[in-house]
Amino acid sequence: DLSETQVILYSRWDRSPDIIEDQVTYPIVTTMVGAPKVKTVRGVSDFGYSYVYVVFEDGTDLYWARSRTLEYLSGVLSQLPEGVKVELGPDATSLGWVYQYALVDTSKKHSLADLRSYQDWNLRYHLKAVPGVAEVAPVGGYTRQYQVNLDPNRLEAYGIPIRRVVEAVREGNNEVGGRLLEFGGTEYMIRGRGYAQSLEDFQNIVLEASEDGTTIRIKDVGEVVEGPELRRGLADLDGEGEVVSGVVIMRNGENALEVIDRVKQKLGEIAPALPEGVKIVPVYDRSELIHRAISSVKTTIFEVIATVVLIILVFLWHFPSAAIPIITMPVVVLLSFIPLRLLGISANIMSLAGVAIAFSELVDASIVVAEQTHKKLELWEKMGRRQDYRTVILSAVKEVAAPTFFALLVIAISFLPVLTLEAQEGRMFKPLAYSKTFAMLIAAGMAVTFDPALRLLLTRVEPFGFRPRWLCRAVNALLVGRIQSEDEHLVTRWLMRAYEPIVRWTLRWKWVVVSAAVAMIAITIPVLLGLGSEFMPPLDEGAILYMPSAMPGISITQAKALLQSTDRILRRFPEVDHVLGKAGRAETSTDPAPLSMLETLVILKPRSEWRRVPTWYSSWAPETAKSVFRHFTPDTISSDELVRLMNASLKVPGVSNAWTMPIKGRIDMLATGMRTPIGLKISGADLGGIEQVGTSIEALLSRVKGTRGVFAERTSTGYFLNFRWNREQLARYGLSMEDAQQAVENAIGGEDVTTAVLGRERYPVNVRYMRDFRSDLGALERVLVPAGEKRQLPLGELAEISTSRGPSMIRDENGLLTGYVYVDIADRDPESYIAEARPLLGSELKLPTGYAISWSGQYEAMERVRHRLTRVVPLTLGLVLLLIYASTRSFTKTMIILLAVPFSAVGAVWFLYLAGYNLSIGVWVGLIALLGIDAETGVYMLLYL
Repeated sequence: DLSETQVILYSRWDRSPDIIEDQVTYPIVTTMVGAPKVKTVRGVSDFGYSYVYVVFEDGTDLYWARSRTLEYLSGVLSQLPEGVKVELGPDATSLGWVYQYALVDTSKKHSLADLRSYQDWNLRYHLKAVPGVAEVAPVGGYTRQYQVNLDPNRLEAYGIPIRRVVEAVREGNNEVGGRLLEFGGTEYMIRGRGYAQSLEDFQNIVLEASEDGTTIRIKDVGEVVEGPELRRGLADLDGEGEVVSGVVIMRNGENALEVIDRVKQKLGEIAPALPEGVKIVPVYDRSELIHRAISSVKTTIFEVIATVVLIILVFLWHFPSAAIPIITMPVVVLLSFIPLRLLGISANIMSLAGVAIAFSELVDASIVVAEQTHKKLELWEKMGRRQDYRTVILSAVKEVAAPTFFALLVIAISFLPVLTLEAQEGRMFKPLAYSKTFAMLIAAGMAVTFDPALRLLLTRVEPFGFRPRWLCRAVNALLVGRIQSEDEHLVTRWLMRAYEPIVRWTLRWKWVVVSAAVAMIAITIPVLLGLGSEFMPPLDEGAILYMPSAMPGISITQAKALLQSTDRILRRFPEVDHVLGKAGRAETSTDPAPLSMLETLVILKPRSEWRRVPTWYSSWAPETAKSVFRHFTPDTISSDELVRLMNASLKVPGVSNAWTMPIKGRIDMLATGMRTPIGLKISGADLGGIEQVGTSIEALLSRVKGTRGVFAERTSTGYFLNFRWNREQLARYGLSMEDAQQAVENAIGGEDVTTAVLGRERYPVNVRYMRDFRSDLGALERVLVPAGEKRQLPLGELAEISTSRGPSMIRDENGLLTGYVYVDIADRDPESYIAEARPLLGSELKLPTGYAISWSGQYEAMERVRHRLTRVVPLTLGLVLLLIYASTRSFTKTMIILLAVPFSAVGAVWFLYLAGYNLSIGVWVGLIALLGIDAETGVYMLLYL
């Protein structure tokens, strides 16, 4: 679980972004900034919605954070406008989007509204009841709405103001209770049934009744129809048309694999009860990635075990001796899981990877003990067995016990920098460091306790004597054996013959060798400095997340057309299995996406089904050999090449592309708010100034090599229709500002005045003018504003109507207005890109007074890790030096070991360069492990020399 401790505050209010920012988001953000352990507070004000994301310091308990948030929220609720309700989001984040599906109607009998109703009032509750599921968010389709559409001419003819219609609809759709009555010894509960159950029921609601019995009903002044509620999101599957989709959001801290398995089991249970012709199409299933990763780690562990066991058997050629390290391995691994369990660390991918890395090292001490006892027993045999063999074994163990113990401690201590990592990188690599460190510490203890005891138990110098003789010989060969000297052992003898001339030449020309090694270091340093840098090594998730951004103000009709066209293009690629596109937001507080932001989830086929590319072995190697070569040189197009081809095919005017992967993208957004690996944040006092700075940065960065896409948020380019009231006119007719504003709110915008209750389903009831009477500026000027009992005035006499541009979405970070510039790069590492872009911005970007920019995304994390390691690595080197000195009792020997350590990194650096890898936290973890092994090797070399 790499997510931050985050609490979401969510409000819905049908107002423009600037009103929501001033009256809702800003008061909440400024209040939450002062809460304890809060690291960052991000606010987003969109049309109709306010989102506040409170991010806490690492290690903060989520439920403690939620209670503190509620505590501080209670102090600001009184400052919010009437009718605004602030909800606490689910105990989950966008990283909890573990399973996504689409409802597909193969029969064509069900409308999108029918499918959405089934999703909202049936399927959703089945899945929410699954343990570990925090929320099931619907995407797309239409939410049903009962719409009371009024004719203003008829309202004027009857002298009925629109507020009377609103009151009548509310009064005509309710139920009451009359307590209890007893008849004939039976108790009856009294209820007045008044829910409107159909369109006719709403049409017959009475507005006025005259003394002669004539009634005016809603159907006399308008119509009641069933239509779609205003929506801010839609979904598309494979570019073939709109669908209703659902996102299963996992509760924070749950096991994703277990939750997904339970969700799939529940879907299997309810499949027979689906509406006729409807099927659930799974699109995104994170368990596939988890199974693939675990399978890879298990395969690696098995290969490591098999390799280690084989090498031990070949080199020792004595089963009782080989059995010691072979038995030690599983014992150490099993014991290392005890402290992991006590610390609450599960057997996840990273902790298992730590065990895999430790396998070859944790038996080093056992092998050294076995080798030492071999040599001593060999001398004991030559000298005629003058003393008890147990004494010889103990003497051998004593000689190497301290060096082997300290050598393993050196490896354990070398991982101290990894244990000090924080935030996202700490959550990823600490399980690996803990599992490896615990394994090495336990192996160090076993080397001086368990291994000597096992050595005594398994060593037998006298052969067995029993019949049949063939069985006796077999048992003696297995359990007693004969310790061979290096001269007798086939493999060792060959290696010694090959190595002896090399070492003799090396010792003879020692200054030449040392000079050559130093020269190699000197040559390697520029190569190391020239390697690119990135935060985390990329994870092949088996899916791509395409996140284009359109200009603000795009309508949902245009967003739908854009989404379906891009989805169709992506689906044509032979590597693609499914494409699920989303424009706008899902119905969840974990997704604040505006309508101008599209997300397309591209699910890829298995790599074996991708297009082939020619390689050095394609024309001649048999298939069995190809399966091995593919591990080193894949014969399919790479993920980067696939993204490049996709990006080239999606050049849409006015749209900026960004490419990432589902988990990676959501981690980035959660940590920094950015949806691209790197970007810039602009803070200032005015949204127009922020947008101007952002567009200037966009133009400058488009010139930097490696820029695949750059997009500055247009923070003030939304479209607004303004009604400016003439206060003199309002006063002349005795109208208050509230009376006038209600006409705009009710007649034009429409207001959800009540809820239709249809069994278990609930649908809003909306009242407003018919579309023809609010379709243009002329019609809007004729909207009637009630003035007194029977008098209504056209809006055009009371207000001036105009259009303008303004903020379509407002970002707020720690109380400061903020704008984002998203930067998507290709064929280049983030650090070198920023190194080139920073001076360009510094020289050509003119910042107005009061504005500031800062690099964000991966760059923030890279700087944090660099700052941490510059403090911890010197401390770790000091501890390693003390341990080696404690083992050797010689400063000279200590320096020999430490000075030899950098030379072991030469090969690693050149391999990284030739393989095209960037430096990342994962690479540094590997280098730390390598340097620890080299220090251990140095200790053993000095021991035997």
